[in-house]
Amino acid sequence: MAEGNVSADELRLLIERIERLEEEKKGLGDDVKDVYGEAKARGYDPKTMRTIVRLRRMEKNARDEAEALLETYKAALGLG
Repeated sequence: MAEGNVSADELRLLIERIERLEEEKKGLGDDVKDVYGEAKARGYDPKTMRTIVRLRRMEKNARDEAEALLETYKAALGLG
């Protein structure tokens, strides 16, 4: 879009869509926080659960590489 060739209506609609999506994202974030709170109340460790969720999102080869690197670092520091 050339400078000065801005459609105010189109821009406003795009901004409003972004705002609605940001609100939905905040609501989902609050829901996730509530689930972690529920898990904690039931005796689970939310920090460990977050780690598991992060690991499950990773591709297997990336996860294996990260775990191997962690083991290497732990061994180097005498934590293994």
